[in-house]
Amino acid sequence: MIDITYYGSFKEHIKNHVELKQAVGYKYIAEAEHLKRFDTFTLEKYSFATTLTKEIVLDWCSKKPYESQANQCTRASIIRQFSRYLDSIGVAAYIMPNGYYPKERQYLPHIYTDEELKRFFAQTENCHYSSEFPFRQQIMPVFFRMIYTCGLRVSEARLLKVVDVDLDAGILTINHSKKDNSRLVPMADSLIKRCREFSTNVHKHSNLDDYFFPALGGKPMTLGNIYKNFRKFLWRAGISHGGRGYGPRIYDFRHVYAVHCLKKWSEQGKDLMVYLPILRTYLGHDSFEETAYYLRLTADVFPEITLKLETLYPDLVPVLELGGGTYETD
Repeated sequence: MIDITYYGSFKEHIKNHVELKQAVGYKYIAEAEHLKRFDTFTLEKYSFATTLTKEIVLDWCSKKPYESQANQCTRASIIRQFSRYLDSIGVAAYIMPNGYYPKERQYLPHIYTDEELKRFFAQTENCHYSSEFPFRQQIMPVFFRMIYTCGLRVSEARLLKVVDVDLDAGILTINHSKKDNSRLVPMADSLIKRCREFSTNVHKHSNLDDYFFPALGGKPMTLGNIYKNFRKFLWRAGISHGGRGYGPRIYDFRHVYAVHCLKKWSEQGKDLMVYLPILRTYLGHDSFEETAYYLRLTADVFPEITLKLETLYPDLVPVLELGGGTYETD
């Protein structure tokens, strides 16, 4: 359980709603942090609101340019639950209907080629200083390499603290990730070296609780800022982007990591029944099915090993079911 203070017009109701959820057995940590952002939103825009109107709900749930349809639907679901709580205690609230936002179109992750990866990371080395983002030129080359070489979710890297990056052992500590899971992630030697150089330049006087990748004022980088930089690097690297919802996406680096691991192990003749649980733990997956999905993706991207995979693991290579951003937040 985490201690969060709310200040907006619904502060007491949010606090009671979260406490009720946790009292009946839900961890409700990520949701509580989400409601904290909603609390800040209402404090800034609807500070005198006494009821949760349709205007407030739709304003809050409006789609951000950098987020997926699946993430928007998640935000809507959390507010829907809060609205139902308010309604149950007699406070007028607009309850957004289930399915209010359409499901996301089918999306096949973009698996970057080796040449695309080289061009993309070369562009991260060429970024310049920005007064709005003082450490940009030091952060970007390390940040995107960490996502790719460690298979991290974007916010797992974004929210790392100095204390979470063990530069001696070369281990990242990922705390309270999806479904409140935590794990240890070893880094490659090349990334350890880069992180040490980065820390020497950026964290000479930092505290252990400071963000490892700090934005202006010591705050963590925003998803929007990361996305803007990502699109610039893609364009300069000559990698075509299909527009919103069509990718490539930052999250695809995580898919590439998993696919490349399976391809390498398959070519080396490794027993994937032994190695899949290792990959599952490394990626922080909650279920075996999430990891097994990458077998089919690997087979589709690298046709030369399709027969080998399907022959050895016929029951483990599932048919791809691409829809609704299912794999955006795995």
